[in-house]
Amino acid sequence: MHDHHSHTGHDHDHAHAHGHHHHHHAGDNIQVAFWINTAFALLEFVGGFYTNSVAIYSDALHDLGDSLSLGTAWYFERKSKQKRDAVYTYGYQRFSLIGAFINSIVLILGSVMILKEAFTRLFNPEQPDTTGMLWFAVFGIVVNGAAMLRLKKGESFNEKVISLHFLEDVLGWVAVLIGSLVMKYVDAPIIDPLLSMIIAVIILVNVYRNMRGAFQIILQGIPHAVSEEKVKNTFLNFEEIDDTHDLHIWTMDGRYNILTTHAVLKKPLEAQPLEILKSKIKEELKKINIHHATIEFETKGLACEHQSLGSAE
Repeated sequence: MHDHHSHTGHDHDHAHAHGHHHHHHAGDNIQVAFWINTAFALLEFVGGFYTNSVAIYSDALHDLGDSLSLGTAWYFERKSKQKRDAVYTYGYQRFSLIGAFINSIVLILGSVMILKEAFTRLFNPEQPDTTGMLWFAVFGIVVNGAAMLRLKKGESFNEKVISLHFLEDVLGWVAVLIGSLVMKYVDAPIIDPLLSMIIAVIILVNVYRNMRGAFQIILQGIPHAVSEEKVKNTFLNFEEIDDTHDLHIWTMDGRYNILTTHAVLKKPLEAQPLEILKSKIKEELKKINIHHATIEFETKGLACEHQSLGSAE
């Protein structure tokens, strides 16, 4: 399937509604990067075989991992655009996290395989074809660099994660480039498995980081861009409000942040001033990255019925 938007240039796109613009672009960027990367990863496995270099294999895995994450991210990015329905009342934004999980598992398995091979070669190193490695490295830097620059502009959690992948790929290829240059002039075939191990470890460290971020979202952790302190102060800055409790803040997908709380009024208010107050509070909350707030008011002295139950409502 071909995309038209990527060719139209940025100026035209910014004219669209802002939200639509980013979403559409996320899909496009990911799609382009996916095709470039998949073709390239397959080529690299051939290259690893041809040059007898385990470092190129590990970079190939790295790129293949990116392809998988791009493929799943692209699919789930589209899935996450679906509007809410009877089953998922919050919409499908969180589906993009599933992509992050699948990808992480694949990368862990691949890294373990590569570490095994590299470990074997530490003890009986084989001389790789250094000239072939050199050309592959240059090629790798160009391809991954282009993909990274394209995704760096992205907004979504997925695009950010993927542009990081590409940054590592570029660094991985720079390492292969330096390694192949050294091996060209020095008899040190051990450099190849060493490079490979470093790349595999980098893959694993990043998998851990991404999983941690995804878990924090799934387990309803407080979003990175939000400070609970600021949220509380926002409420207390209104003279009508005495206190807040049962404050819950979470995020759908790392971008769309939600809050529910009970706000205690110093004295009872009529319906209309109460609505005005609620609107003002929501406006203030938007400034500190809360996109959707549900606020329940109660009056001081009339105790909240939930406190005795300790309920999470």
